Amino acid sequence: MSPAERSRPIGVFDSGLGGLTVLRALHRRLPCEDLIYFGDTARVPYGTKGESTVRAFARQDAGLLVSLGVKLVVVACNTASAFALEYLREELPVPVLGVINPGVQAALAATRGGPVGVIGTSGTIRSNRYQEGLAAGRPGLDVIARECPLFVPLVEEDKMGQPMMELAVDEYLTPLRHAGVDTLILGCTHYPLLKDDIAAAMGPDVALVDSADTLAAAAEQRLADMDLRRRDNGVEAAAQEGKLSFYLSDLPWKFEEIGARFLGKPVKDVEIVGLDAMEAAGRSNGKASS
Repeated sequence: MSPAERSRPIGVFDSGLGGLTVLRALHRRLPCEDLIYFGDTARVPYGTKGESTVRAFARQDAGLLVSLGVKLVVVACNTASAFALEYLREELPVPVLGVINPGVQAALAATRGGPVGVIGTSGTIRSNRYQEGLAAGRPGLDVIARECPLFVPLVEEDKMGQPMMELAVDEYLTPLRHAGVDTLILGCTHYPLLKDDIAAAMGPDVALVDSADTLAAAAEQRLADMDLRRRDNGVEAAAQEGKLSFYLSDLPWKFEEIGARFLGKPVKDVEIVGLDAMEAAGRSNGKASS
């Protein structure tokens, strides 16, 4: 690949702000890469929507990133990964990574032979993508999946470590604990912020698979495999920190507070993209037009 191709940014999208945990993990692993984040905050959540709607929205989200010149699209949304990943790979002129397969592979590597648990939004769990991936990777594996619809709003309201969160964690995770799971996939990009609460509920013998970290590791490997890592005259540009750019389809209430908590640093210079522009992005930037 040419230096110009390697210098293009990585694009990340999510239905809202949870994908900022993926952006944070990517920036930690690939500090010299430019990263562009798009959060579809006008139409969040995707987890309660049907497959055709999620596919249409994901096509628009990814199309916007392609129009901004990205070299890789990272789908930091479990529901979009479940419903739209293969469709996006067929449609887009750049490689596309989703969050589910990296999590499946990490869980298969971590399990000691006991049941594997998966928690996520209703859309993610009902898609059965995690369950199918785990079963394909290890036939006969006992997989226990649970929808956890209250986790996302509680995280966004910063209720970690508080009694309300403890009640929700106990409600959702007690069946998994009683089933003896030895590995638990955190199948939503909001859930890394709940690691302490979940670890306390599940105990020290349960391995937690962080969807943000596993996706960032997969992105790092894909760039290396395709010779797309950013370089400077053939040498890794480790001394130069990459630029972070942010786009949203709406500016949500308490955005600065929530975004900083997810990213671990202030979120600055956000650009708003209207829904008309999103619909136009969904009609363009495909392989035929590349």
